[in-house]
Amino acid sequence: MDRSRVVLIILDGFGVGELPDAGEYKDAGTNTLGNISKRSGGIALPNLERMGLGCIGDFEGIRCVKEPMASFGRMAEKSKGKDTTTGHWELMGLVLDKAFPLYPDGFPPDIMEPFKKAIKREILWNRPASGTEIIERLGREHIKTGFPIIYTSADSVFQIAAHEEIIHVDDLYHMCEIARGILKPPCNVCRVIARPFAGKPGSFVRTERRRDYSVEPFRETTLDNLRKNNINVIGIGKIEDIFAGKGIAESIHTKENEDGINKTLYYLEKIDSGLIFINLNDFDTKYGHRNNIEGYADALKVFDARLPEIWSGIKRDDLLIITSDHGCDPTTPGTDHSREYVPLLVYGKMIKGGINLGTRETFADVGETIAGIFGVKGAGAGKSFLKS
Repeated sequence: MDRSRVVLIILDGFGVGELPDAGEYKDAGTNTLGNISKRSGGIALPNLERMGLGCIGDFEGIRCVKEPMASFGRMAEKSKGKDTTTGHWELMGLVLDKAFPLYPDGFPPDIMEPFKKAIKREILWNRPASGTEIIERLGREHIKTGFPIIYTSADSVFQIAAHEEIIHVDDLYHMCEIARGILKPPCNVCRVIARPFAGKPGSFVRTERRRDYSVEPFRETTLDNLRKNNINVIGIGKIEDIFAGKGIAESIHTKENEDGINKTLYYLEKIDSGLIFINLNDFDTKYGHRNNIEGYADALKVFDARLPEIWSGIKRDDLLIITSDHGCDPTTPGTDHSREYVPLLVYGKMIKGGINLGTRETFADVGETIAGIFGVKGAGAGKSFLKS
């Protein structure tokens, strides 16, 4: 099927219910949207409701409308893991049969000693931590010593936090590049993340100059197949970082969700063909990980309110897909991602709305659908839902 554009929006950390194997990840009972709506006494998302969101599950305040304007369903994650990279890679056709390594006790000497030698200074912490809590706890010592704060989480990440007035952002990025070079198989950490912050003790804030250094995809994705066929791929948000730049023609980093939506509207005006691939990260980073139920709900309402602007930019031959990469339930005691189904909403003026796409076996159905739309070879890991 020949279409001019596909707009793929990832609501980062937006799960719609626990997967059957959630217990193996200590995520039994998680349901990002369901638990937020319940704890909020109902949540009004009228535009997502119109698209069919309420037909995917039982979410307080969100009805299953009689004639949804979009087709709807949910997708299971086939890969092992529940992190950003794993979810996005699977969306583009790479399914992992082994999760990225975790370091719940911190990184061992065979990683840290070469790192410290390369950066020519000591480090602080080297254990799991909440990013906002650890800069408050160790920020003063970091300012005094100039030592970067190294921490990980329940995800496969090596995070480096540094005050922008103590370690210049460019130097922090260089430290991340050094770490990325060290973290090769078998210690194949998924992402190295630069976490710059500013402010004074008691009022430290992380800045928008975060940068992710992902391991490269182990084989070609749908994005690579699009580019080999001269099809434009625009990455908005952290898409470029997640795919280590592979298969991306043009990348635009964003400050927050609203900026990402604005950039999406800009490219809907600017380009006539290709894939516009957007990650809206605030749901995950600002609210899910921080157990901020009210903030998460408000962010969903903001996105919902701006959906008509996106619809107005969808032309006759375009396709809009809204989904996610994993859950991040802010109602749970922990602050980590959650192993959940993700929503699937598919809208286009030339396709029929109201079709129940059911429960898809893998996120890779998205990549296979996009490949089919543009007439290129898919990664082969999924099935196009346009044939449903």
